[in-house]
Amino acid sequence: MMKKGFKRMLGLGMAAVCAFGLSACGGGQSASTTAQSQEAKSEAGESKSEAAESKSEAAGTQDKKEFVIGMSQCNLGEPWRVAMNDQIKMAAEKHPEFKIIYADAAQDNSKQIADIQNFIQQKVDLIITSPNEATPLTNVVKEAYDAGIPVILLDRKIDGDSYTQFIGADNVDMGRVAGEYVANTLLKDGGKVCEIKGLEGTSGGIDRDKGFREGIASNPNIEIVAVNNADWLREKAITVAEEMLQTNKEIDLFIALNDPMAEGAYIAAKQAGREKDIMFVGFDGLPTPDGGIKSVIDKRINMTQVYPTGGAEAIQSAYELLVEGKELEKNITLKSEVVVPENAEELLTKYGGK
Repeated sequence: MMKKGFKRMLGLGMAAVCAFGLSACGGGQSASTTAQSQEAKSEAGESKSEAAESKSEAAGTQDKKEFVIGMSQCNLGEPWRVAMNDQIKMAAEKHPEFKIIYADAAQDNSKQIADIQNFIQQKVDLIITSPNEATPLTNVVKEAYDAGIPVILLDRKIDGDSYTQFIGADNVDMGRVAGEYVANTLLKDGGKVCEIKGLEGTSGGIDRDKGFREGIASNPNIEIVAVNNADWLREKAITVAEEMLQTNKEIDLFIALNDPMAEGAYIAAKQAGREKDIMFVGFDGLPTPDGGIKSVIDKRINMTQVYPTGGAEAIQSAYELLVEGKELEKNITLKSEVVVPENAEELLTKYGGK
């Protein structure tokens, strides 16, 4: 600042000399213009130097030896979410420059908000999160994003677009595929359906429900006779299904918005001695011993769909952004696959199950 001020004073002084002694400057207007031109060039040079310094600092970020990534999971009560964390861990092990900090919100919005705020205070390099519910988590995700921390959303969205990237399958399409399979294959002659939803307010659950209703709309003989939430949990689904079985003497099919809840409905039906009269449809299709693919093979569930967790894709995106400096696409849509008795064994092998 003093350097710039001195130059301005010098310019004014030269202009004053020219005003009182034109012969000394060879013409008053020319001298003043020369002084201002020199000052402008000097300031431009300093600005250029500052820009170069800023660019150098940005380049220095690319050379960081370690990047801290905060992973905020909405809950670990669902096997699918445990699998997501496991896949993030396995993918991150290939990148020694990544350090992952995990937080489990246990289906508590306020806990997850606090977890993400903690990541912001720690100034992590990137946040990966599956929001427990869209609207309650929107502001804190925006807070991180506005603070300059990239945010990758996995499986579940927030309101608005204040995030870096969303990775997930098309849940509306998955619901529609399930509905069409029910309408055209499982209940082609019509029937009564009970629906078990997940946690109210989650984008995936809303989308699967919407798609399912669109899918069965082509068959007017299908009727949804009961709907309730089981928060994505098998044990809670058992209780919900027991109540549905008690109040509905005729049930042809349970549609549950994830496989653990479909398993819960099957358990309740078996305890009531009605499992052979009812069909069961779920979502997620994990290749684990207690996952949906095995449930189809063992004839407890009639249909599910493989829903990739996106864990490996999230780490790949983090690497591209933080290490390679690439700009990320706003949305990555993961491919899902239908699992039915005819292809269940093949898909179990394909996805690494035994």
